[in-house]
Amino acid sequence: MKAQAKRTEPSLPDSFDWSAIEQSLDGHGNAVLPGLLSVTQCKEFTALYSREEGYRSRIVMARHGFGRGEYKYFAYPLPPLLDQLRHALFSRLAPIANRWNRQLDISVHYPDTLDAFLGRCHAAGQIRPTPLILQYGPGDYNCLHQDLYGEHVFPLQVAILLSEPGKDFTGGEFVMTETATKSQRAYVVALRQGDAVVFTVNHRPAAGKRAGMRKVSIRHGVSRLHSGKRHTVGLIFHDAR
Repeated sequence: MKAQAKRTEPSLPDSFDWSAIEQSLDGHGNAVLPGLLSVTQCKEFTALYSREEGYRSRIVMARHGFGRGEYKYFAYPLPPLLDQLRHALFSRLAPIANRWNRQLDISVHYPDTLDAFLGRCHAAGQIRPTPLILQYGPGDYNCLHQDLYGEHVFPLQVAILLSEPGKDFTGGEFVMTETATKSQRAYVVALRQGDAVVFTVNHRPAAGKRAGMRKVSIRHGVSRLHSGKRHTVGLIFHDAR
């Protein structure tokens, strides 16, 4: 997958009900995009993991206390399909992110395009690309965490499951926790091969018991794998210092 000189913006599948996606994000902090990638596309991305070129770094989670497993951050230029999806999804999610900030009285406003937002990140020294591909084997897991990386943070991100549950691996569920002032909730998000989950990076607004909105803190991770190998692509929209 070599970078193209000129990007062609993809049209996301018409089958996605963006109104329902927005409602799910508002209510639970996550929403599934079924079949975002085809099986062939999933296999092509999985095959990239064993290559040396195209990445800026490799992280072994156990060395940093992140869990077990490993991941690689893509280098710029990103693979064309990944780059196109990152741009197209940002344009869909920016209006939701702006509404959330208004509800939480946060003054940050996100531009309509990813290029404009990345320009803001890069001007602040956040120049390292954050899209990544993760690999888990038996016994591996990812601790609950938030992908922040710097001053400029886009409040939504996307993970795409490349492997087939029950065939390529068992266990390894995508999990999220919500923490408010006096309550906690946990979610297990069921995904099929090629499905994507859009989810909250750090916090989302939620209706308070009284008038107004309250801030709910979100963390995400992956439960322990029982068998096989699990690969995932992560699309984070802000770059890192």
